[in-house]
Amino acid sequence: MNNIANTNLFFLKFKFVFAMFCFLSISPFLFSQNTVKVNGKKVEIVNADVLKFDNTIGNGARRLIGNVQFKQENTLMFCDSAYFYSNNSLDAFGHVHIQQPDDTTNLYGDVLNYDGNTKKAILTKNVVLDKGDMHLTTDVLNYNTSTRIANYVTPGRIISKENILTSEQGYFFGKTDDLTFKKNVVLTNPQFVINCDTMRYNIVSKITYFKGPTTIKSKENLIYCEDGWYNTQKDLSRFTKNSYILTHDQKMWGDSVFYDRKKGQGKAVHHVQIVDTIQHLTITGDIATHDEFRDLSIVTGKPELMQIGEKDTLYLHADTLKSLGNNQRKDADTLHKKLPAVASDSVKAIDTTASKLFAYHHVKFFRKDLQGTCDSMVYTSTDSTMRLYTNPTLWSESNQLTGDSVWLVVGGKSLNTMELFGTAFIVSQEDSLRYNQIRGKYMKGFFKNNELYRVNVEGNGQTIYYVKEDEKIKSVNRADCSDLHIFLKNRQMDKINFITRPDATLFPLNKVDIKDLKLKGFLWRAERRPMNRADIFIWR
Repeated sequence: MNNIANTNLFFLKFKFVFAMFCFLSISPFLFSQNTVKVNGKKVEIVNADVLKFDNTIGNGARRLIGNVQFKQENTLMFCDSAYFYSNNSLDAFGHVHIQQPDDTTNLYGDVLNYDGNTKKAILTKNVVLDKGDMHLTTDVLNYNTSTRIANYVTPGRIISKENILTSEQGYFFGKTDDLTFKKNVVLTNPQFVINCDTMRYNIVSKITYFKGPTTIKSKENLIYCEDGWYNTQKDLSRFTKNSYILTHDQKMWGDSVFYDRKKGQGKAVHHVQIVDTIQHLTITGDIATHDEFRDLSIVTGKPELMQIGEKDTLYLHADTLKSLGNNQRKDADTLHKKLPAVASDSVKAIDTTASKLFAYHHVKFFRKDLQGTCDSMVYTSTDSTMRLYTNPTLWSESNQLTGDSVWLVVGGKSLNTMELFGTAFIVSQEDSLRYNQIRGKYMKGFFKNNELYRVNVEGNGQTIYYVKEDEKIKSVNRADCSDLHIFLKNRQMDKINFITRPDATLFPLNKVDIKDLKLKGFLWRAERRPMNRADIFIWR
């Protein structure tokens, strides 16, 4: 019996030693070469301080503890501990890190669920994605190690140098370095803040693309669009779909708006509209540019200015319209060089702290009670004065007014006074052959309810006016007088006050040659008069 017992004990010892030998022979293979193959894909255990089988979990689960490292193709996964399953998947915990050495993408989190068959990873809690200088944080992140596409459906935050972006949903495309964000997207930069519904951002080019209602707000302006892009590195942008730029005193629309933030320059093309809230003007055209630093706007391509008055609207057209803000002496000096000499000298004398509007060339404007034309015009806001140069002509009801230059003062959205310099003329037509005329070196006209009612003439005053009886012309009066005052009633000449003794003669119509009834320098420009809004675009 003792021999049998000894023999059994020997075999038991042999089996134990043999089992230990097998385990010790196999264990290095388990820790360094353990491989599960599914459809040709594999996840490898590279390292673990401790490996245990856990039958309570099932699915061939092995428990790895301490300095755990997995590898699948070129993807490395690190963690404090993990469960590794026979179906080529794993759950990792603590200091999770996914690294792809051939890429600069690194992912971190507290918990990882990874499917080696689909190469899909789900990281949760304190999730971080680093890509060069881009740092993404969120609570849950889905990532595919093959396509290198990541997405989150919980609020995320991205920091890329000086840009901070937040959104409720986002996608990261590692191969193209593109990120797409949706729902309550906010991009904050030291110079501006962007709010939009959908945004795409490239972390290499630093270009942001917008979709849907978007606002870009800074100290200088607010930009709105529904499509476009913004280069955050170069501060260049293009905006489309209902786009506009809103500054402190202007709003500029266009089918497309281009903006250079560093230079403070904006440009709008097609269906352009500028609203000047300070001067209460609206300007339209095909192309508009705005310089924030010089407070200068330029509109070309059939530009039109509209100013709404108390009873009517003024419409003005020129080849080019320029609006200049305050304290811009340098730009005023540049602009006056483009005007005729007489206009240039006058612009130099204008208060350079005033807001100004320049119009040149082929200027025409229309309002029911006032029309005009000239080559160049300057309007200043401080004195509400329109200055017309080079063949200026005004029409007020039946009166045509001309001079070497004409200044028209508009106050409270109505006409106040008018000044005619040089060879000043007021002409009204009696019939196809006869004209009432007033001529002088200087004239000043006065308006009431936008109607001319008085004109003062100073220097070399001359008049020709026809006398009617029973609505029929009976005679003509010609008078020369240095200074005189003329009064109009019902838009017709009513009486004349001669300040000094006049040299006047009353002629019967049959006693004077009609050729002698035109003063020197007489002009009749009825063909140039705009009769409606459309006429301001026709130059004769």
